[in-house]
Amino acid sequence: MRRLFKILGIVVLVLVGVIGALLIAFRTPDTDPAAMRAKYGAAPSRFVDLGGGLTVHLRDTGPRDGPVLVLIHGSNASLHTWEPWAARLGNRYRVIRFDLPGHGLTGANPTHHYATADFVDVVERVRAKLGLARFALAGNSMGGGVAWHYALAHPERVAALVLVDSVGQPEPGSQSPPLAFRIARMPIIRNLATVVTPRSLIADGLPQAYANPKLADDTAIDLYWELLRYPGNREATIERFATPSDPATPALLKRLTMPVLILWGAQDHLIPVSSAQWLHANIPGSKLIVYPDTGHIPMEERADQSAADVRAFLQSANQAN
Repeated sequence: MRRLFKILGIVVLVLVGVIGALLIAFRTPDTDPAAMRAKYGAAPSRFVDLGGGLTVHLRDTGPRDGPVLVLIHGSNASLHTWEPWAARLGNRYRVIRFDLPGHGLTGANPTHHYATADFVDVVERVRAKLGLARFALAGNSMGGGVAWHYALAHPERVAALVLVDSVGQPEPGSQSPPLAFRIARMPIIRNLATVVTPRSLIADGLPQAYANPKLADDTAIDLYWELLRYPGNREATIERFATPSDPATPALLKRLTMPVLILWGAQDHLIPVSSAQWLHANIPGSKLIVYPDTGHIPMEERADQSAADVRAFLQSANQAN
């Protein structure tokens, strides 16, 4: 028996040595914060101190006296996903978008809390910091969930709500998450992903977000890969995926009394279009637009049409108010 334990001990040591060697050989280091800020955080970017050690990367463009539109990005994305809308709506609207904690150039949350309620709190802190009284709020994917949760918590602040391929429906089914998302949910393996994150992981997963996979070009892949490796973001991603989800219920959605526009890509492989129909059926008076030949990120893939639809919706909502 003693000899067996000795052999097992040797095997464990060998395995630890092999794993250690592999980690050294394939380790993907964090990106350099100064280099990333220079590359992705130039003007009109700002870095806004929200207190408690949290500084948020934010862009606030458009006329100061224009109606305000706040944009919340999705999981593992950044404020850059909204630049097509900012360019198309910024002549009339004050467009505010920022990197949520654990994303982009904001980096990790000092509290290490990444539940939807924590993101809602960050949105409220940004609102208070910028002195916003009332605004339209839009969110994509995970950011859509943050947006409708915020609208429930602070209905007096939200003049109109736009949900773009948003989370909400419990267990929507028909989902085909890319490899990067599946790894983030695997015990042990996901911890390795905090130090071993090859570019191929992004190159494999990002094309699935588009109906036209060619939109996931080298520039887009590098953006996601480099910002994922911004210090603290990989660990934050693992912590976030370990946090229980907070899906909608019909009773909750019926409390959304502001005008609501739902935009969706018909070829969304991450959240199926049936979820759009479920949200539409449960949000009173909501409007649904489904774009053919479009994936999970319509504001990028159908920038002109989606921005025009948002403009028309917000003008109508403003007249109604």
